[in-house]
Formats: sequence, C-alpha cells, structure tokens
Amino acid sequence: MTARQDGLYVRIDSSHHAVSTLSSSDQLQMQRIIEQKQMKDFMGLYSGLVERCFSGCINDFTSRALTSKETECVSHCTQKFLKHSERVGARFSEENARLMGQQQ
Repeated sequence: MTARQDGLYVRIDSSHHAVSTLSSSDQLQMQRIIEQKQMKDFMGLYSGLVERCFSGCINDFTSRALTSKETECVSHCTQKFLKHSERVGARFSEENARLMGQQQ
C-alpha cells in the first residue's frame, strides 16, 4: 500500500509500518509528520474534553473558585471521558487484532 502525506509517498507493509527503504531524511520527515498529527489529535481531544466538561458543569460565574458541586461534576466528567477513551481504545485494538488475523 502507498500513502501520500504532503507530497511524500511512503510504502506501508502489512503491519502498517513504513518500509525502511526510505532514506534517513525521509524517515525523519515522516516521523515529524506523524508526531505533528498525534499532537494535533491530542489537542483536539483535550479541547473537546475541556469544552464538554466546562459547558456541562460550570454554571456560577459570581466567584473565581469552583463550587463543590462544580468540582464534583468536573471530576465525574473527566473520569467518564477517560473510561470511555480507554474502552474505545480497547475495542480498536481488538478490531485491529481481528483484522490482522484475517490478513494472515
């Protein structure tokens, strides 16, 4: 399989790893692209979490401090998000393992 990223073509082997026939400079460029994508994805998830929990939990703007009810709500909101993310990640891993088993 061939993937294209910013004009750079990379062959991907069956385990979804870039084939090491790339030059070292191309490998470094690909690594930077991957790291930038991962950071962008992380920041999107983090921003979504902050927005969701803030919108759902913060109601009183008369004080700089959070009320105990708001603090508890934010704690529950973040815990729920982390548990959900963990479950989704586990399901993706299971599905990926199943698909990889079918390819062999």
